[in-house]
Amino acid sequence: MENQFGLVYKDALKENVAGKVNIRTVAYEANGVKASANVYTPANYIEDGKDLYPAITVAHPNGGVKEQVAGLFAQKLAENGYIAVAADAAYQGASDGLPRNTDNPAYRTEDIRAMADFLESFPGVDNNRIGALGICVGGGYTIEAAKTDKRLKAIATISMFNSGRVRRNGFHDSQLDSIQDRLQDAAQARTKEKRGDEVEYIGELYTKPVILSEEQLSKIPAGLYRDGMIYYGNTHFHPNSTGRYTKSSLINLMAFDAEDHVDLIDQPLLMMAGSDADTRYMTDAVYKKATGTDDKELFLLDGASHIDTYWKEPYVTQETEKLVSFFGEKL
Repeated sequence: MENQFGLVYKDALKENVAGKVNIRTVAYEANGVKASANVYTPANYIEDGKDLYPAITVAHPNGGVKEQVAGLFAQKLAENGYIAVAADAAYQGASDGLPRNTDNPAYRTEDIRAMADFLESFPGVDNNRIGALGICVGGGYTIEAAKTDKRLKAIATISMFNSGRVRRNGFHDSQLDSIQDRLQDAAQARTKEKRGDEVEYIGELYTKPVILSEEQLSKIPAGLYRDGMIYYGNTHFHPNSTGRYTKSSLINLMAFDAEDHVDLIDQPLLMMAGSDADTRYMTDAVYKKATGTDDKELFLLDGASHIDTYWKEPYVTQETEKLVSFFGEKL
């Protein structure tokens, strides 16, 4: 049976069945544009306002969409009694906004606040028990939102990616000598956009599944980028998902850093990462600087890489159990 909701993860809901976890597609305003989101409701959810449920915002990775890993964990949370919303970032996926694939930290942070806004008016949500989960880049922006938005009572991340640090310094701080040149390039790209010229992008746009040979894969650095190519281009391809972003986005990205002022987080904090992930240094750095809360935990998934945490077992089960335990206690 084809999935009517466009979900591409394993064991995704294919239809709404009475008495079971259900999904509904919704739209609301975020960043001044229409956001597209999926809301997952628990089994036997009744829209009468008498029963109140804890609720979670789920923010997707860079280039990802709500139908991939964000939807997977939103569904897992709903299966455990939570109302969960997974939304496409403004300017990305099925959400509105031009230029397409703009990656602005202020917009991405506001996306999370807008999910919280939405949940506060959704029938059955206990407004005193709203938590937040962010995956990869969505984790970095969830950290950013949690610094000042105290409606978010408990914060969790999976394989957090600090987009500002990487876009500014390069992966593993490997491009420190080219920061000013890349900023000049981004400024020129913005000028072209404002003149109405063709928008310049960094990264690839995939319009159909991409299956690379072993030889082709060997030319991509092992770890996040190689595994990501397989995940987004092949095993979990979605037509709305793209790894590209506007070159002009660097003007905003390179001034952003999830590590800045992270001591403002005083909520309970759970940060999960693969022990073998080449991105783990970003989780470690934020966790170390999150001195505003004593209620924090770094949970490592033994043997997992960054992308492994999105979909592979036993990691998904381990992450789900940890999230249910964490939110169950802290909300």
